[in-house]
Amino acid sequence: MQLPDAAFLTDLMSESLNSPPQGKPRVRFAPSPTGFLHVGSARTFILNWLYARRNGGTMILRLDDTDVERNTDASVNSIFEGLKWLGLSWDEEYKQSERGELHRQMAETIFQKGLAYRDFTPAHAGDSERSGAQGTWLFNPGMRELSRAESDRRAAAGEPFALRFRVPREGGVVRFTDAVYGEQMKAGADIEDFALLRSDGMPMYHLASCADDADLRISHIIRGQDHLSNTYKHVLIFEAAGFTPPQFAHLPLLVAPDGTKLSKRRHGPVVSVTTYRDAGFLPEAFINFLCLLGWSPKNDREQMSRQELIDAFSLEGINRANAVVNFKEATSQPVVIPTLSEEKGRNLLSSPEDTFDPKALWLNAEHIRGLAIEDLSQRLLPIVQGAGFNVLPERMLRITPLIRERIKLLRDVLTAADFFFVDQLPPYDPAELIPQKGDAAMALKVLQRAKEVLANVEFKHDPLDQGLRAAAQELGIKAGQMFQPIRVAVCGRKNAPPLFETLEVLGRETTLARIEQAIQKAG
Repeated sequence: MQLPDAAFLTDLMSESLNSPPQGKPRVRFAPSPTGFLHVGSARTFILNWLYARRNGGTMILRLDDTDVERNTDASVNSIFEGLKWLGLSWDEEYKQSERGELHRQMAETIFQKGLAYRDFTPAHAGDSERSGAQGTWLFNPGMRELSRAESDRRAAAGEPFALRFRVPREGGVVRFTDAVYGEQMKAGADIEDFALLRSDGMPMYHLASCADDADLRISHIIRGQDHLSNTYKHVLIFEAAGFTPPQFAHLPLLVAPDGTKLSKRRHGPVVSVTTYRDAGFLPEAFINFLCLLGWSPKNDREQMSRQELIDAFSLEGINRANAVVNFKEATSQPVVIPTLSEEKGRNLLSSPEDTFDPKALWLNAEHIRGLAIEDLSQRLLPIVQGAGFNVLPERMLRITPLIRERIKLLRDVLTAADFFFVDQLPPYDPAELIPQKGDAAMALKVLQRAKEVLANVEFKHDPLDQGLRAAAQELGIKAGQMFQPIRVAVCGRKNAPPLFETLEVLGRETTLARIEQAIQKAG
């Protein structure tokens, strides 16, 4: 492997490495496309986005895709699908794999300063120094102390080598101030001589990340706490290459109720952003929920709009303690959300909502109730039509206000309003037709009289209300005893939207047909 000439470094990076404009931060989200978009990664993106928008800065999306053996197109698609659903835009976009020359030139700069050395031995092989009782690999004395002349000779002969950072060993201390965790320090003697370049010339993560951050003039690196230990190495790289490190802010980890870090292997799809999308979360509610995992707004509010989140966000509000996502551990098995085609005609479809954090569900329900009817109807219609039901926009607009208070997830429309979409109700227990403190005979009289009234009354709220209440008085029963058999007859259950509005939407023909079927059941 031949290192490039360092003379090109200044020409390549001179303009882009200028300091960012005063007061205008540049932040980045740098996912590795090796899996789905994790909820923790989504939170990192969101908090970076909020910081940029709050301070008039620039949001950068950079795919850290140098791990070619693990990168997949499916992972790239998952990242972009998830971010597209969130609806948060970015200002600049880059692929790390297209910037390899920049990475190698930074490595050359560090090497020419004597702050890196060639290691011609296999990784962690040969005579090595190890640290204390832990016995971790630190460096290979034979390679670290190899003369420059001998190193050049072996490289010129084509002998493969990795390039390692020469970490200060005696008395050296690496320090930085984290915006969340405060002052951090670590002795250089406890940091291994980490690789900058592999023997095939490919850049390692630490080098590539720092080179890109410097080139893109990143002012603040806001990322997960699991990267905190990497930051000592990154500070060394920035300073060795002649750059002032950005401000670091590490976010508390997201953990399961048992305290373990959220992972797909252990906890399944519940940690994937697209699971929430497919379950029927609103993106604005999901963003609201993720923001509250490890961040506390000064206003002590929980439900906030996107603009309110922007106005309230600050790094000072980020907590140090890990944030718990309170999903049901019993459902750490794969979350099963039926496809829309499987849902057609199903009554009382089992909802996956018990899987999710109760606060996430509460926030979603609150955001749903805050939507305009027209907006909510437009979001519900594709779900209903996708399940195979032929529902026109005008009809969906009439149904939406009847169920808005009854759903927590958008997909709940398929259970809260299923009786509006089917021609024939699924079977139900005839005992449900019997009103409170009544009997089967009372149910039959109610249904027969209701059929007579509804055959002639105008199908609008007030006439329906007046006609059925008058019928209850004629029968000498309470209004509630009149309404329950009708509700079950037309909806197939007791728990349903307001009766008169429901009858209006169902219409006379459907209503009478279902009451006739109920009379047959009751008789």
